Amino acid sequence: MSNTTSSYDTIIIGGGQAGLATGYYLQRQGRDFVILEASERIGTAWRKRWDSLRLFTPARYSGLPGKPFPASAHAYPTKDEMADYLEAYARRFKLPVQTGIRIDRLTRQGLAMRGDRFVVTAGDRRFEAANVVVATGGYHSPNIPAFAAELKPDIRQLHSSEYQRPSQLQAGGVLVVGAGNSGAEIALELSRSHQIWLSGRHPGSEPTRAGTVLDRLIAPVIWFVFSRVMTVNTPIGRKAAAQLRGHGLPLARVKPADLQAAGVERIHARTVGVQDGLPMLENGRILDVTNVIWCTGFRPDYGWIVLPIFGDDGEPRHERGVVVTEPGLYFVGLFFQSAATSSLVGGVGRDAAYIAGEIAARSAAMAAATAASPLVAS
Repeated sequence: MSNTTSSYDTIIIGGGQAGLATGYYLQRQGRDFVILEASERIGTAWRKRWDSLRLFTPARYSGLPGKPFPASAHAYPTKDEMADYLEAYARRFKLPVQTGIRIDRLTRQGLAMRGDRFVVTAGDRRFEAANVVVATGGYHSPNIPAFAAELKPDIRQLHSSEYQRPSQLQAGGVLVVGAGNSGAEIALELSRSHQIWLSGRHPGSEPTRAGTVLDRLIAPVIWFVFSRVMTVNTPIGRKAAAQLRGHGLPLARVKPADLQAAGVERIHARTVGVQDGLPMLENGRILDVTNVIWCTGFRPDYGWIVLPIFGDDGEPRHERGVVVTEPGLYFVGLFFQSAATSSLVGGVGRDAAYIAGEIAARSAAMAAATAASPLVAS
């Protein structure tokens, strides 16, 4: 087995929207960098989602810096259109993406205060860099409650990341756990072929119906509030961050009335356990279903980062994506990294620009320190 080492100024881990947007700004700086993507193809994470998925934001707010999304401003792109757009984006700006590189380990060689380099390993390949941007987002491993293992073995269970189409399910009732955007849209789709129960707290709804004239008029106001008012720098933003972490973003397209009209039984009680092999709600009600779809989100999985940067919740400790305790390490694409739009396609560009600026500032400071060093060649 051969071992190869490649050195760069900056390594971006993740070739999704966060990584590509960061690459766009580093490219403009003329910086030496590489983007490492685990999948064999850019956009795979989007292509793997359920067949009918459309973005929850219109095309006007679904583009990356330098290249608007190629669709009507008010259209809602499909998942495959978004995947194709990301591929086209990388080609348009000739971004140095290496696909099929699954990272095993990220650590630092030496001491942070000496400016020693980070080491990234992927199988028999080794990469070194002064800066690393983790752009894998905040959605890694499906967050399925432990009690799911106690359900009857003949109940078909899928996480939202595995669900693709109604034909995957058995005949009979379906319990959709989690009433956010994914849960509501999947429940509505399945209502055409199954009896549906949707369990979970209501996250609220956007004030207008998607695609209407009023929606088109008010959308810029909503986007401004979510991206410029609900930020980590404002009291209302910090309060919103705590609430959204627990409940998710408001429903973008599906309204409670839509679910009711489709015959979906909306249960505001949470699913909390199992009794006699069947799902049990917090009010003690037992649901006799043959399918369960877990729309319960994801949990972080940073086990490959071997650096002391995480809090008790498993999330990285950072300031707007800058890991102060590990100079040169950054994140882009995290939920509410700087604002409520940080993890959305149209919002990630602002954080990417900020992190690229931080990298440029650090590089300039290191160059100045080297030039001012009293050591001279003998």
